[in-house]
Amino acid sequence: MLDYLRDPAAIYARSFELIRGEVPLDRFPRPLHGMVLRLVHACGMPEIALDLAWSGDPAGAGRAALTAGASLLVDAGMVAAGIMTGRLPAANPVRMLLDDPAAPALAAELGTTRSAAAVELWRPYLEGAVVAIGNAPTALFHLLERLESWPERPAAILAFPVGFVGAAESKEALIAAEGLDVPWITLKGRRGGSALAAAAVNALLVGPA
Repeated sequence: MLDYLRDPAAIYARSFELIRGEVPLDRFPRPLHGMVLRLVHACGMPEIALDLAWSGDPAGAGRAALTAGASLLVDAGMVAAGIMTGRLPAANPVRMLLDDPAAPALAAELGTTRSAAAVELWRPYLEGAVVAIGNAPTALFHLLERLESWPERPAAILAFPVGFVGAAESKEALIAAEGLDVPWITLKGRRGGSALAAAAVNALLVGPA
């Protein structure tokens, strides 16, 4: 038999022991430590910790919102699939509206992607919600555009769009946004993805690693 660790609890503990040894947690406020560790765990790349940017306390704000029963708004089915729904504190609805029947016609009307059109459909649920974007840069761009005029404010934005077109730029737009008044966390550059967005949400559900 091959020699490898088989015990799930031991694997989990050893994983986070190794991550703690490789991630400069002292650059982050204490409430973010658990989220940073889980983001690194989700992708196996300790180096992403140096490219994480944040504003306010997205972990504390997101956790409080979910405890109070807030919705989770996600841009992709893969983000929704990665969320530990059994740990949601208030049976919180996870809303993924990309496949809403209204999205294609709305996208055509707005001259944009279905991902951006789905953000339009978030509006009735946006106030106090936790937003997790793990795929579409256009979703983050459109959200930022709408937050310039919409009065609704989400509790937190977990922004991890991925790709070669618009991903880095959408995150830089988030970082540069003035008067947003919403806590957020993002990963600079092209890297991101549904696993990272889901990991950020799960950090709100399970607490420190």
